[in-house]
Amino acid sequence: MHVGGLNPGTRADPEGGLTVKVRFAVAPSAHHATPEGLAGFVDDLEDLRFDTVWLSDLPLRAAIDPVVGLAHAAARTSRIKLGANVVPLGREPVTLAKALAQVDRLSGGRLLLNFVVGLGEPAERAVLGVAGADRGRLLAEITPLFRTWWAGGTVDHRTDRYHLPAVASPGRPLQEPLEIWFGGRSPDALVRAGQFADGWLGASVTPAEAGGAVDAIQRAAADAGRAIDPEHFGISFAYAAEPIDPSAVLQAHHRRPDVDVADLLPVGPARLRSLVRRYADAGISKFVVRPVGRDATDRRHLHELAGVVHDLQT
Repeated sequence: MHVGGLNPGTRADPEGGLTVKVRFAVAPSAHHATPEGLAGFVDDLEDLRFDTVWLSDLPLRAAIDPVVGLAHAAARTSRIKLGANVVPLGREPVTLAKALAQVDRLSGGRLLLNFVVGLGEPAERAVLGVAGADRGRLLAEITPLFRTWWAGGTVDHRTDRYHLPAVASPGRPLQEPLEIWFGGRSPDALVRAGQFADGWLGASVTPAEAGGAVDAIQRAAADAGRAIDPEHFGISFAYAAEPIDPSAVLQAHHRRPDVDVADLLPVGPARLRSLVRRYADAGISKFVVRPVGRDATDRRHLHELAGVVHDLQT
């Protein structure tokens, strides 16, 4: 398949029989990731026919909580999907399962979930109660609990951290199943995604590294007797429509000083489209774009972004 110069199915389907759905989500800037700014941002994404609005869980920062924010977005919209990076660690599992199931029902089955372990900052670890803990192991431990509750089952799970004696389902989502994707880029995180997740949303990885991650996750899934849909691989990256303050580039480079910053933060429409094509050739078909720069997510800039990426959707 070849659409608008994009050939996203080559790695995912070596026999050429798969049509991969390329979709774009947009994450808000700091200004719009607030209760005051979220409504207009969500309205604009819905009007401009983006596929998904994406919110991230930053427990110690002012950004709006994604569960709260997506419930608000569900009430304002009828079409756009509602995506979230959620840090389940530090939250009580049964009440989080209930809240997520209700958001999915309130939205008519539009919720997309990516479970992440958090930023790993010492203060955040301490507040979430995971200082010194293997956060990846905890994520793998609790994910099956959510799946059981969302299927209508009862969880009887007792460990030093979680004491859940015969807890019945607090409510089922509309989607059956409500999928859970994982993030992370370490070798252990990729194996964990293959063993427990329905998909993978990476960040701070180059296209070549993303291709290696897809392969590693699929191998881990096969070893676990599972299969992950080839369409269930995504990437989140920053985008600057025009040259930006060098400090923003340096910040991206600081996260990965070993790679060319252009592989993490494209500047300008041509570089954005080129990077998307390279990710697609590596087996990535879902994209969360995080516009950066002054007024990067106001309506005018979102309209320009729509013009850059919409013809790449399939």
